[in-house]
Amino acid sequence: MGSGGMQIVCVALAIFGLIGAILCCALPKWRETSFVGENIVTAQTTQEGIWMTCVFQSTGQMLCKSYDSLLVLPQDLQVARALTIISIILVVFGILTLFFGAEFTTFIDNESVKSKIALTSGIILIVAGILLIIPVSWSANIVIRNFYDSLVVRKMELGACIFIGWAASVILFIAGGLICFFRPKGTDPNFSAKYYSHSNPTAPAAKNYV
Repeated sequence: MGSGGMQIVCVALAIFGLIGAILCCALPKWRETSFVGENIVTAQTTQEGIWMTCVFQSTGQMLCKSYDSLLVLPQDLQVARALTIISIILVVFGILTLFFGAEFTTFIDNESVKSKIALTSGIILIVAGILLIIPVSWSANIVIRNFYDSLVVRKMELGACIFIGWAASVILFIAGGLICFFRPKGTDPNFSAKYYSHSNPTAPAAKNYV
């Protein structure tokens, strides 16, 4: 597969990463209630996200409520709200940038400029993956630590958004790395090769004297 075909694959991977980041941002499934013990019938399940919290009844009813203020959120979810939004913006910008530096487009003819734009796009996607993996890993660490802490009464479990965030981050890392590796190998247009002859200079033609 050529670099142009690989870049198309990278665009598809970046789009999957973007979908994962959007799901992490939108779904209220960062953490869920967990009941520890035997012979306990779960009457309801509480799910928390970065925008709202939802309660699911055993009868099938669901009630969601947005947070009244940013300050009521735990610190990890406050950071998650900011970093996931920034990550989504960077992924969109990285994909749009790649279209200008990809070999399968003709927006720019200069191969050297294309190479630099593609490299920039790859770096942007890698940074977006870093910004996404930080909040999901931080939140997962807090949930796991509190789960095994005997002083914490209300136990929570990892929600689906944590795993989606991890997967989306890895996809963005792969997409960004492949873009950096398979970028157009442009040459400097100002460079011109000069060839020098190592043979002896041609002797002047002999003149015929009468």
